[in-house]
Amino acid sequence: MSNRMKKLFTILCFLSLSLCLQAQPQFGERPRLVVGVVVDQMRWDYLSRYYEQFTDGGFRRLIDQGYSCNNCLINYVPTITAIGHASIYTGTTPAFHGICGNTFAIDGRRTYCTSDTTVQTVGAEGSRGQHSPHNLLSTTIGDQLRLHTDFRSKVVGVSYKDRASILPAGHSANAAYWLDTKNLCFVTSTYYMTELSAYAKEVNTAIAKNKEMQKAGSRIGYTPLCGTLTTDMAIAALKGENMGKGEATDMLCVSYSQTDVIGHEWGTRGERTDAAYLELDKDLARLLNALDEQVGKGNYLLFLTADHGAAHNWHFMNDHHLPAGPLYIDNFSNAIEEAVKAKMHNTKPVVLGIYDYRVYLDHKRIAEQGLDLQQVKDVVVEQLNATDGVVTAVDFERARTSALPQLLLDRILMGYHPHRSGDVVFIPEPQYYSWGERTVPTHTTHGEWNPYDAHIPLLFFGWKVNHGATSREVHINDIAPTVCQMLHIQQPNACSGEAITEVTDK
Repeated sequence: MSNRMKKLFTILCFLSLSLCLQAQPQFGERPRLVVGVVVDQMRWDYLSRYYEQFTDGGFRRLIDQGYSCNNCLINYVPTITAIGHASIYTGTTPAFHGICGNTFAIDGRRTYCTSDTTVQTVGAEGSRGQHSPHNLLSTTIGDQLRLHTDFRSKVVGVSYKDRASILPAGHSANAAYWLDTKNLCFVTSTYYMTELSAYAKEVNTAIAKNKEMQKAGSRIGYTPLCGTLTTDMAIAALKGENMGKGEATDMLCVSYSQTDVIGHEWGTRGERTDAAYLELDKDLARLLNALDEQVGKGNYLLFLTADHGAAHNWHFMNDHHLPAGPLYIDNFSNAIEEAVKAKMHNTKPVVLGIYDYRVYLDHKRIAEQGLDLQQVKDVVVEQLNATDGVVTAVDFERARTSALPQLLLDRILMGYHPHRSGDVVFIPEPQYYSWGERTVPTHTTHGEWNPYDAHIPLLFFGWKVNHGATSREVHINDIAPTVCQMLHIQQPNACSGEAITEVTDK
């Protein structure tokens, strides 16, 4: 090799090493701000469905400049809003973080995931603010960040939904805000503060003066205006808390809920759902511009994902000769009660409730009637297995010895908490899902293991993130350890996921 070639080779090696060093975060180096964005009910395929209609500054900016995990799956059942938000930020699943649904039962007591009567509403009259993260059993990214920096970091959650603001922000958050739809204003609880922050008051004043929002009223969640409102509040918190400007890294957790509200009402197809995502794209661009202005391009790390997806409406599927159908869950309790009574001769009901394809039995009432709990569960399993649209039903405590495929067994067990998940879980046929008698014809929902509910987008963008993509299977509980790895902080204390090395090792 000539001297000239040796010099050229040396220069190329030096440049390659320099680029690697620039892309690889140095030990202890952190972004000024971490931003988590969750789009409620966003299916992974929406990224490609709307790509050509997205603006350059919103979703396309994240796709074209960020890193996409194209095969991110939810690895538990049921796939429900509260569980998804908790799993994203704790890096674990209901088996460990204990949020087993939007509503579930704790040792026989019906419980809404964030309800807390020991705290009071701040920002309005009424009970809409009586919420906190006290039912969440594990720490979050924000909690670990606060711990690592001796609580100098600021962590704030913002959403239309209480659970989508509170659970991501975690136990030690500085603030969490959600919308009181009755009074049409953002509220919080005394868990966080005794008086609403000045910037939140300013946002509420602006809402009161906005004729379009006032016209939407309590149904604002059914309109794209809800996304605009969420973005307004997120930007207000960003600036009002002076996030990304201090010595310690801050964290902003933003969840967009209108996509879920609209999706439940009008399904995965149609003008309303299209409008929801195209307007959200504009709001996302506005948020990114505010982050650029406040923190600076390349100085913040952002991830975007979803808490779950959604099934196509079964009428829509049938119209196109595709298999699908309804499960009239409202009738399941009666059928179970009749089956148990026929075999056990009990006089009082035994079902406490059916939440998200799980049957909760009333253990106290069963014992009072002298019934054998295991025999009752066996009857429930037998009845459900004979129900049209159900693939299989299993007793949670006997799931490990069942003949379930390993994929289903793993997801059932990862979603099972012995004091909070009920007694029997059942798996619907593909595209068969819960359907109420009064449900509108365009309605859809979610909650199942199937790709339409469990395949979600996952984009990383900004600080030390190179452009690229992977089709390797990763999971929703891998998000938190990935972010923590990039921040050089400890993972949440029940973390069961693994860092996505394609993102962390660039």
